[in-house]
Amino acid sequence: MADSQDDIIQAVMAFIAAEDGSEAGFDALALRLFAYQFAGNEPFQRFCRLRGRTPATVAGWRDIPPVPIDAFKDLTLSCVPPGAVMRTFMTSGTTQGVRGCSHHSTLDVYDASMTRNFQDRFMGEDTRLPMAVLFPTEAMMANSSLAHYLALALQCFGTQDSGYFVSEAGVEFEALFDRLARAEAGDTPFALLGASFSLVHVLDEMAARDLRFALPEGSRILDTGGFKGQSRELEADAFYDTLTARFGVPRRRCINMYGMTELSTQFYDDGNEVAPSVKSGPPWIRTRVVDPLSGRDVPAGAIGVLAHTDLAHFNICTTILTEDAGRIVPGGFELLGRAGGAEAQGCSLAVDEFLRAAQG
Repeated sequence: MADSQDDIIQAVMAFIAAEDGSEAGFDALALRLFAYQFAGNEPFQRFCRLRGRTPATVAGWRDIPPVPIDAFKDLTLSCVPPGAVMRTFMTSGTTQGVRGCSHHSTLDVYDASMTRNFQDRFMGEDTRLPMAVLFPTEAMMANSSLAHYLALALQCFGTQDSGYFVSEAGVEFEALFDRLARAEAGDTPFALLGASFSLVHVLDEMAARDLRFALPEGSRILDTGGFKGQSRELEADAFYDTLTARFGVPRRRCINMYGMTELSTQFYDDGNEVAPSVKSGPPWIRTRVVDPLSGRDVPAGAIGVLAHTDLAHFNICTTILTEDAGRIVPGGFELLGRAGGAEAQGCSLAVDEFLRAAQG
C-alpha cells in the first residue's frame, strides 16, 4: 500500500529527530519518498520514465534522476493540488522576471530541518544569543525562504533584545551601530546574521565612518546568498578578512550558509579560516557531483555540477540538479561558483530534456 502524505511526514520528521546517518536508513527513506513523488508529481514521473527510472528500477538514492532547478520556474512541482499548498517560496527575480517556486503543503518539516541543523552547526553549546538580522522580515518578503529561515533563527534562538535592522528604506545603520556598541561593551557573545550583500553595505558604511567593533569572545557571523549582481563583489578572502577587521570576529567564527529555495535543508561550513571552505549538511541531505546531462557521478575529485538529495523536501522532489560547480572533498564538498563552459551547457540541455518530458 502506498504511503499517504501523513505517513511520509511522520517518517521524515522521525529521521530528522533520530539523525540516522547510515546509508541503509537514508536509502530506505529516499526510496519511499521517490515512490511517493513518482505517484503524486506527474511532471516528475514523466521525466523519470524518460530516464527509465521507476520505483521498480531505482535501487538507491543515487539512482533518483535530479530535477534541474530551472524546471521550478516553468512547472508546478507538487504532490498535492494548489489548494492544499500552505506556503510557496519563490526565488529572487531574474532578468526575464520568471521566478522558481517551491510549494510546501506544511512547514513543519522545513522548520524541523532548519532548527535542528541550525542548533548543531551555528549555535553549538548555546541555546540563545542576542542577534541582529540584516534582512527584511517575513511580512516584507512573504515568499522568501531566507526571510522565513531568519525569522525561525530569531524566534527559536534569539534573546529578547534581538531584532531586525533592515527596513523598507534599507539597512538601519544608526540603530545597528548603537546595538553593536552595546554588545561590545558587554561580555555576552553576539550573533550577526544576514545576506552577504547586506554585510557588504554595512562594511562600506563602517569604512566611510572609520568604525570598528570588538565583539565579545564567542560572537559569530552568518552570511548567505553571496553578492553577485549587487552593489559590488568581494573575493572570499577579502570579505572574511574585512569582517574580522571590522567586527573583531575571527574567520573561524564567520559561518557561511549555503541554501536554496529549491531545498528544505541548508549546508554550513565550519568557519572560513580557509577559502573555499568545505560545506556539509546533516544526515538527511546528501550531495553528488555529476555530469549535468547524464546525471552520472563524475570521477572522484573532478569538478562537476552539484546535485543534492534532500529528504526534507518531501512534497516536491528530493533530488535537484543545481547550476553550481563543485567537487567532493573529505568532509563534504567545495562550492566553486556558478557552472560554466560545458557544465553550464549541460545544465541547459538537462532543463530542455526535463521540460520536454514533463510536458509530454
